[in-house]
Amino acid sequence: MAEINKADIKALRDRTGAGLSDVKKALEEAEGDIEVALDAIRKRGLAKAAKREGNTAKEGMVAVRIDDLTDKQIATLIELNAETDFVVKNAKFIALANDVLNAVADSGAEDTEAALAVPLGARTVNDAITEASGVMGERIALSRVIRVQGENVTTYLHHTSPDLPPSIGVIVAHDAAAAPVAKDIARHIAFANPQWLVREDVPAEIVAHETEIARETSINEGKPEAALPKIVEGRMNGFYKENVLTEQPLAQDSKTSVAQHVATTGGKITGYHRIRVGS
Repeated sequence: MAEINKADIKALRDRTGAGLSDVKKALEEAEGDIEVALDAIRKRGLAKAAKREGNTAKEGMVAVRIDDLTDKQIATLIELNAETDFVVKNAKFIALANDVLNAVADSGAEDTEAALAVPLGARTVNDAITEASGVMGERIALSRVIRVQGENVTTYLHHTSPDLPPSIGVIVAHDAAAAPVAKDIARHIAFANPQWLVREDVPAEIVAHETEIARETSINEGKPEAALPKIVEGRMNGFYKENVLTEQPLAQDSKTSVAQHVATTGGKITGYHRIRVGS
């Protein structure tokens, strides 16, 4: 039997909210494989409403810039990290983040590796960050660079703490008609953290896996065989409602779905991206 360590037990409890004995039993049956144990707990209906996002692994901030082109807009979103919030709220760190953002947006770099090589003054972005690390006494890192383009783009930065820079950044791409509701959708995304834009975007293997979980859970609850197809369908609709942007209840009005809110304009959301510092 594989050795079950305390770290794995804690990790699985954090992800599922299940009891200590249930977690230990699932890990023992799965021979220490956390993912197999997680599925077992879910199939037994023991998983509680787990946190959608774990604790932030590192401190930092997000910054965004929109550029207007002839027939479209482009938004550039970056995440710059430090070791402590003491440094993150320092004016020099915030200024560095904005300088990096502008250099990256000007260059058109689309990933972190390319962004680090971009000129910033007489040096590169990487050199500027290294220099700042020495001055501030902490490791500073550019961890993500995102560029989204569309007919229109709308952005939203969210402060999870009033005395710190923004830590959640959202870009929404949409057509001109959807502009009146785009900020609502961006705020919703910051709160709800959808995984996909529409149901059709969910990978087939994930659909199959969640369908199996729904079926096994229903069987373990003693649901009649004849009723299983409808029950599984209902549970899968619940899965989509939780994870697919257009099917989620709007954060500002839970009686209205995101799709319904957008439909009032006759417009369309064509894409989005969300990052949260450290996750």
